[in-house]
Amino acid sequence: MASLAAPRTLIFRSRGVLPRRLSSHRPSFTRSSLFHQQERAFTSLNQSTPFQLCFLRHGQSTWNRDNRFIGWTDTPLTDQGVLEAKVAGQMLARSRIQFDEVHTSLLRRSIRTANIALMELQQEYIPVHKSWRLNERNYGDLVGKNKKQVVKAFGVDQVKRWRRSYDEPPPPMQDDHPYHPAKDPRYRNMLHKIPKSESLQCTMERSRVYWDNVLAPALRQGKTVLVVGHENNLRSLLMRLEGIAPHDIINLSLPRAVPLAYRLDPHTLEIINGRADGGRDEATGFLRGEWLGGDEAVSEILERDHKQVYDTSVTRNLEKNGVDVDQLNDWQAVLPEAKAKAGGGADVLFTGTAAVTSSSLVEPCGVVPSAVEQQQQPIPPPPVLATPRRAAA
Repeated sequence: MASLAAPRTLIFRSRGVLPRRLSSHRPSFTRSSLFHQQERAFTSLNQSTPFQLCFLRHGQSTWNRDNRFIGWTDTPLTDQGVLEAKVAGQMLARSRIQFDEVHTSLLRRSIRTANIALMELQQEYIPVHKSWRLNERNYGDLVGKNKKQVVKAFGVDQVKRWRRSYDEPPPPMQDDHPYHPAKDPRYRNMLHKIPKSESLQCTMERSRVYWDNVLAPALRQGKTVLVVGHENNLRSLLMRLEGIAPHDIINLSLPRAVPLAYRLDPHTLEIINGRADGGRDEATGFLRGEWLGGDEAVSEILERDHKQVYDTSVTRNLEKNGVDVDQLNDWQAVLPEAKAKAGGGADVLFTGTAAVTSSSLVEPCGVVPSAVEQQQQPIPPPPVLATPRRAAA
């Protein structure tokens, strides 16, 4: 037996390995501690601005142009929407902000806006993370219907509550609805998670998961993040970040393709107000971030959007005025300039608009939308507006 034991010892030594019981070496770190060391060692690409977080709503899609409720329906950008996304990217580029990550939804109007903005920033190389938790809210039975026709049928107050209130969802979507998300293959592994209708509160419940598990950790690592999304999922994130009360959120609307940039405390993620007056924006009256396109431009967009939906005396479609390239280029050229001090003390010129987000989240449903934009089916024609049905009290 002794003759057999010796060769075994030689085998271990020849491989440079000792049996576990003979080894006196103990590593000074664990895999977990090494991971946290790497987290703390992260150096952001953004060295020229004090912003860490930027929000950007997508450019005009076909149903924005047609004044229809969209929800989870995957409508593409129009030519004007492509131009809006490009101008937004140029605003970001002029601000000199650089992002470490981008986060967006599974919907191509948002995905393509993110891609175009990154092209203008010459940052196509950074990670782009997609999640259904950043999708627009599901507008239920209203999806596909013309907004102004719905206003005429149900009244301004009711439609405003469906669109902007905190806890009043629109009428639910039936299973045979022509635009039911269950018919879309990207949701095939999460059919049980598809809502029939969503209020802002419902939207906030899913966006809160993404903020807590993905965005907040990335921001605490020191990353600069861009969140490209939809009006209501961005409203849900801003409501929490800004501490807006449920009874006030009905009055907050967001423009398309105008970046909103924030400076945050790196530890608490509380907002550091960098506005010249130390107050809130003039366009909405709720936000302490900086509209890189200027408050006045945002106010004009929001006024147009309000008339487009609620003013039944306006009969023409305000979204169908065509693409005025010269006007958009002029708007970019005269963006308001604001100087701020970066961390190193250098003067930095800020113009344009930006959006924020953070690290990656592996969805439990396993959706991997790597080829979403190549697999879209044509959008069917809009349904006929049904006889008005009063929502239950």
